[in-house]
Amino acid sequence: MVPERLRVIGAARGYTMAELVVVLAVVGVVVAFGIPTLSTYLRAAALRAGAEEAVSVLNGARQLAIQTNSTVCVTNDGTQAQYHVGGCTAAIWTGVGTDASGNIRMVNQLRIGGSNNLCFNHLGAGTPAPSPCVANGTLTVTSRDGGPALSVVMATTGRLRIQ
Repeated sequence: MVPERLRVIGAARGYTMAELVVVLAVVGVVVAFGIPTLSTYLRAAALRAGAEEAVSVLNGARQLAIQTNSTVCVTNDGTQAQYHVGGCTAAIWTGVGTDASGNIRMVNQLRIGGSNNLCFNHLGAGTPAPSPCVANGTLTVTSRDGGPALSVVMATTGRLRIQ
């Protein structure tokens, strides 16, 4: 037999309004402190993704130069890049990863600045010929509204790194 006192305690179920208010207040405080950190993280992650995308675009040009056994120039206008097979003054290359006009668009509305006319030779190394090719340089990736930036550095060997 269960004593009457234990039956009454076990019969009460649910939470009181005071307990719910306290739990919601604690959750609200945790969320309020977490939002600025999350916002900063998301901006930094988008910037890092943009820099990695710039590396991918340059590596695509390097691979195309080796594949076609010719010089490939990468030009950009800030929001999109183009490949030119044969030099910077050659026609824009269209193919995998480009739209019908040959443009490779940056995602997340990021901007690319810095060195233009980065060129890769048939071995995948940077080359200064033909003019106006640049054998090495730095692309700067920033968000549309400015703020922090990441640099994509191309060495004369054709190697790329993010700083």
